[in-house]
Amino acid sequence: MRTNIVIDDELMNEAISLTGIHTKRELVNLALKELVQNRKKKDLFRLAGKIEFREDFDHKAARSLRHDFD
Repeated sequence: MRTNIVIDDELMNEAISLTGIHTKRELVNLALKELVQNRKKKDLFRLAGKIEFREDFDHKAARSLRHDFD
């Protein structure tokens, strides 16, 4: 998607300094990816304590099954 945006110069320069990324496009894409990841993590934390598993659920077996497909 093409768009024109106004970005805080100081914030942009600090982000370049922290990441070593020198193109605004790459930097904005990284920032958006990290924002999405962080929001998804927060959504998972909100579910803490709200998910009920069956008493016979074997989380270790489920974990090993997941690794079989990697």
